[in-house]
Amino acid sequence: MALTKVLSQLKLIVRPMYSNPPLHGARIVATILSDESLYKEWAAEVKMMSNRIIDMRKALYDILQEKKTPGDWSHILKQIGMFTYTGLKPEQVEKLITNFHIHMLKNGRISMAGLNSKNVRYVAEAFHTVVTESPTQKL
Repeated sequence: MALTKVLSQLKLIVRPMYSNPPLHGARIVATILSDESLYKEWAAEVKMMSNRIIDMRKALYDILQEKKTPGDWSHILKQIGMFTYTGLKPEQVEKLITNFHIHMLKNGRISMAGLNSKNVRYVAEAFHTVVTESPTQKL
């Protein structure tokens, strides 16, 4: 009985929060987009982040090629955005998570934004290890 009453009151509090989100985020965006210098700074930072992800794609691909990792890894360079489908099978992903603490979705989708110059070689070497242990498992 008390649980039902508390839940009812919580719904009354929460619903307006979702129905009417705060304006501060929209105001920040409006401020940046309406000021030429702030817009240029924002655009430059977006380009810098995009280039970093492209660089990490290239670095990951290059290390896999250097190690002669079985399979065609060119899809890493062809894909765009923050995520990449690696083509790894769920069993290989599980080994990456368990043995190397590299986390990704079970379907092999990995966040490229999580790679950096200090960890990209470790990730590529872990990919190489799980693929060479079961080379027929690579897509």
